[in-house]
Amino acid sequence: MSLKQIFKTPNPIIGVVHLLPLPSSARWGGSLQAVIDRAEQEATALAAGGVDGIIVENFFDAPFVKDHVDGAVISAMTLIMQRLQSIITLPLGVNVLRNDALSGMAIAACTQAQFIRVNVLTGVMATDQGFIEGKAHELLRYRRELGCDVQIFADVLVKHARPLSNTNLTIAVQEAIERGLADAVILSGWVTGDPPNFADLELAVAAAKGTPVLIGSGANWENIGTLMQAADGVIVSSSLKRRGRIEESIDPNRVSQFVESARNGFGLKTTPSSLPPFKIK
Repeated sequence: MSLKQIFKTPNPIIGVVHLLPLPSSARWGGSLQAVIDRAEQEATALAAGGVDGIIVENFFDAPFVKDHVDGAVISAMTLIMQRLQSIITLPLGVNVLRNDALSGMAIAACTQAQFIRVNVLTGVMATDQGFIEGKAHELLRYRRELGCDVQIFADVLVKHARPLSNTNLTIAVQEAIERGLADAVILSGWVTGDPPNFADLELAVAAAKGTPVLIGSGANWENIGTLMQAADGVIVSSSLKRRGRIEESIDPNRVSQFVESARNGFGLKTTPSSLPPFKIK
């Protein structure tokens, strides 16, 4: 399945909904309704600003477990995904941090979401949660068992981590695709808010040999026009928030500005007829 089949464009702009702390997390505030309300507001703002898809993350659950999140997190994220599907028609994805890909696949399959993000699909990464090992074999078999076609977008040399073995970007990209069977790969900077190097993006695209390469962090309205000349799409959140602060909510005006810059990077004419419609039910 190509990106165009999911997002109706070969070069999607995917906005992120960062969920407030969920039940069982260290900063859980005690009100799931507050989490849902914030998620609905952010998804609506992203849709209004013209993104092509949305991914939902339990971002504020830090400090994260490295895998196997609590059942309450899975239940809450499933409920939220269903609520968002009732108000927007954009393609939806899910990322269960830090690396609970199996739960992400289960949520996506049960809510008919189109894709998941997996921080570590192949290899071993040293992270603040400890050593995280890719479990591509489990995830791909689980997808087959569920009988779904949820696409796997896999980070390569993921941010906030260091590889224990291979540090060669070309080999890491090839292994994620050829041995991990990733449907798309994601390239980020070293930390949240840090963009990937343009030369690295070009190298990743060459290594991917037609498999989509997405920008995973650090994109803003000033650099996205350049970055998008190398990448096939972008996942973005921090720069879309009010005052550009990670703890703030999504600002639809910043979304619109970013979308315009990104589409200009693709050489597209940004007019009302060429931008995606405001897809709110």
